[in-house]
Amino acid sequence: MGIQTWVERTQMPGQVVEPQVAKAEAVEPLPEAIPEPRADDIPPWLDDVPPPTQEWEPAVDLYEPENDHRDDVARLDWAGLRDRVKHCEGCDLCKSRKQTVFGVGNQSADIMIIGEAPGVEEDRQGEPFVGRAGQLLTAMLLAMGLQREEVFIANILKCRPPGNRDPRPEEALRCEPFLRRQVKLVKPKVILAVGRVAAQNLLKSQEAVGRMRGKAFRFDDIPTVVTYHPAYLLRSPQHKSRAWKDLQRTLGVLRK
Repeated sequence: MGIQTWVERTQMPGQVVEPQVAKAEAVEPLPEAIPEPRADDIPPWLDDVPPPTQEWEPAVDLYEPENDHRDDVARLDWAGLRDRVKHCEGCDLCKSRKQTVFGVGNQSADIMIIGEAPGVEEDRQGEPFVGRAGQLLTAMLLAMGLQREEVFIANILKCRPPGNRDPRPEEALRCEPFLRRQVKLVKPKVILAVGRVAAQNLLKSQEAVGRMRGKAFRFDDIPTVVTYHPAYLLRSPQHKSRAWKDLQRTLGVLRK
């Protein structure tokens, strides 16, 4: 089935809406978007991609003080950070990866998108979100009036887990300083956490994505919007209207 461009069909209103181990806390509600779009108002989606599994347990702090490199990473610039990620051997994923997947996009972007972990194509090409879900993400951005190059895209993990399994807690914690430093360097106005693994790790929550949606979170004082992973939406088009509303909320944060 070919990729269909997701073109915005409704006018969006003017108002919509590194963890140190700190708990994410809900703050005042995000600006509400327009009423739930009708089915024929929603951009087209793909299907037939299996949704993520529901067995993820959010990471706990497994750092051993003598091996903790967070303070060191927090001082790196873009070049140093990229080199550190490229040569990272902090967990066993370094043994099976083809290459690390650092992140891509505008290093001063207003919107930072955070996903879960690289897949087969990402591992091969060294860029996040380049498979079918990535094509859908690009279409979603176009519907928001954005080119892919205008945002910064990264993942919870920088290496692909074998068999595309969920990240293990210790793996997510080892990569966490890299992601935190990327957020500090980009300084986005809003973060869009896509999918269960990203949202639970980023916000240190055990809630399901469906329950986190629509709530206002802050990650290092940056407004954070939670939505479904594009791969899940390919399989579950009944949630497309909810995801579209999340994107409108994300744009609303930029207009505040």
